[in-house]
Amino acid sequence: MKVSFEMTDTYGGESNYSWVKRAEHDLPEKTTDRAIVRRAKAWAGWTGHRCKVESYCDNMIQIKPSGICQILFITFDY
Repeated sequence: MKVSFEMTDTYGGESNYSWVKRAEHDLPEKTTDRAIVRRAKAWAGWTGHRCKVESYCDNMIQIKPSGICQILFITFDY
């Protein structure tokens, strides 16, 4: 399973894309969403930082850290 991470800044709470950082990771099929979120937070440098995590359908997770004007999207390619 391929997982894509996309981190960008926000403006007014919405993604702004004045800059963007992207990465792709190959993960085993049975990797849990929680493990993927932990990996994404480590990649973004947000380990230990409180974040709001929302899932959309089966193919996207959105992570918003509190107190930081950034957002991270996780998309799945099965």
